[in-house]
Amino acid sequence: MFKISREVRTGILAIVALVILIGGYNYLKGKNLLDKNRNFYALYDNVEGLAPGASVTINGLTVGKVISIKFADKTGKLIVHFDVVNDFEFSNKSIARVYGIGFISGKNLAIIPSYEGELAKDGDTLTSEIDTGIMELVTDRLEPLQAVIESAINDTDSLVKSFNRVMDVKTQNNLKEAIANFSYISRELKTTSQSMNGLLADNKEKINGTMANFEEISTNFVKISDSLSQVEIGTMVANIEKLTSDFEVIANNLKTGQGTAGKLLQDDQVYVNLERTTKQMELLLQDMRLNPKRYVHFSLFGKKAKEYNPPKDSLR
Repeated sequence: MFKISREVRTGILAIVALVILIGGYNYLKGKNLLDKNRNFYALYDNVEGLAPGASVTINGLTVGKVISIKFADKTGKLIVHFDVVNDFEFSNKSIARVYGIGFISGKNLAIIPSYEGELAKDGDTLTSEIDTGIMELVTDRLEPLQAVIESAINDTDSLVKSFNRVMDVKTQNNLKEAIANFSYISRELKTTSQSMNGLLADNKEKINGTMANFEEISTNFVKISDSLSQVEIGTMVANIEKLTSDFEVIANNLKTGQGTAGKLLQDDQVYVNLERTTKQMELLLQDMRLNPKRYVHFSLFGKKAKEYNPPKDSLR
């Protein structure tokens, strides 16, 4: 039987341990030595926190891992080395997009496959792209809100300062006095209100009677209004116009001397005759007063009447 020396066994164990160490190290880095992987590269200005070991996905399915991230040149550009274990075929025009999967988790790399052009081969460099993650979206949305909040805070600070300047000791005392006066006025109003309530309660019957009378007057007024609305206004106006026209005719007759009344007003002879008749009537009444026996003669013995002598106080 072949006997293995201690030195050979030690060497075999050392080689096995080295292989296991190298395999484990590469596995932790996302590289499986037992699988036939395709290696790809992508050049970025900024990897947005992408780290070695991050998953590489196609349509959400994990197909590989990021192997390494190194500086490509002195300009600071970064070259990302990743592999694809899956044998899914895509063209060299596909896009390697860095995207974020949440607030806590880091960045991953997604291959946006394209099927136009030549198939991607091991060692090809794909077009790079950075996806706007949730944090970036939140930041974009919060920046305008931050500006509004800062403006509101500044306005509030200015308002508080202005309020402090206005509310000096004198103003505070005036405000306290105004509040005290308002409290006094409120108490007086409450007392007045209670007095009014008592007055209304004491005179409730009178107020009810007054309201009833007012309602009756309103009803009568409505009836009068209805009666007036039924009057033929047109006929009334026509009668008034006719009466006015008649008065106008009478006035014209009086003015022109037509008719008896017009002649009395306009004819001087009528006035003279009337004056003469009035004077004769006065003489007759005076004579009857001074010589009543001349007009009334009564004698039981047939005595002869005396001769008439004109009165001395005659108006003639």
